[in-house]
Amino acid sequence: MRRILAATVLIAVTATLAFADDPKAQAAADQKAQMDAMMKAATPGDAHKKLGAMVGTFNADVKMFMQPGAPPAVGDGVSENSWALDGRWVEQRFSGTFMNMPFHGIGFTGYDNIKKKYISTWIDTATTVMMVSTGDASGNTFTFNSTMDDPMTGKASPVKEKLTVIDDDHHTLEMWGAGPDGKMVKMMDITYTRKK
Repeated sequence: MRRILAATVLIAVTATLAFADDPKAQAAADQKAQMDAMMKAATPGDAHKKLGAMVGTFNADVKMFMQPGAPPAVGDGVSENSWALDGRWVEQRFSGTFMNMPFHGIGFTGYDNIKKKYISTWIDTATTVMMVSTGDASGNTFTFNSTMDDPMTGKASPVKEKLTVIDDDHHTLEMWGAGPDGKMVKMMDITYTRKK
């Protein structure tokens, strides 16, 4: 047994020394390791598939809480969600009305294999700012954190979002932001129902 173990160690050491003496072999191994890492980072996996229930066309009922304790302002719209870039992102295109004005937004939600985080971006006709959020998932609930620039102060303010997939035909989005006293208050509540 000792002879077998000694022979195995000797072979491993000899191969390592020979490998170190051959720059071409080392470069080829480094290149293969880089390619393997890139392929792993680029390949959609189970974390991406968790977003699949949101793909489709959904009617959206929107509630905006303008002031704590006041009745919400309501709006509605349609969200058309599709896979983008071969299952790497869910692209959301929202069209609706809010406060009797047309409203349009575009978002992307995906999973970053390197950071091990969900990523979400959002742009719309209510601002010229892009919101970028990072988050995690627990079961069918996705929690995102971000900041939003306050148009009055120009300063960044924290934002928290919770996306809950109820089933293949229903999901909700809740958003909280900092109130006048700095405490987090609910700002928005959207209920999505698959359009039949």
